[in-house]
Amino acid sequence: MKIKKEDITVTMEAPGTIMRAMEGLGGFTVSYHELPEGTDFTPLLKGLANDSCHSPHWGYLFEGAIRAIYDDGKEELIEAGDAFYMPPGHTAIVEKDAKLFDFSPTKELNEVFENINKRIAELS
Repeated sequence: MKIKKEDITVTMEAPGTIMRAMEGLGGFTVSYHELPEGTDFTPLLKGLANDSCHSPHWGYLFEGAIRAIYDDGKEELIEAGDAFYMPPGHTAIVEKDAKLFDFSPTKELNEVFENINKRIAELS
């Protein structure tokens, strides 16, 4: 099976932001995101355990840079051309406009995005 990023459903769109996701891939969701510099997921994760994302992500960053911050205080900069794994217990800040694919377990990812959507509604 193959799919073009343009054929993945847009789940969120805002100025400079396009988030796409497709479920049903063996219990995983494939996502393609375009995120602007300065995007900080931290406030959107409030209310989850440790106020952090509990879904693991495997991916590839095509453009930009993302700072992953883990519950244990460790940080790492993921840069264009990097394949990555973010284990459960993290947040992320976009350091430079980013384009990436990632793969995440659907159940956990849906729980995280349910919380994100709730937080966005509260902040609006």
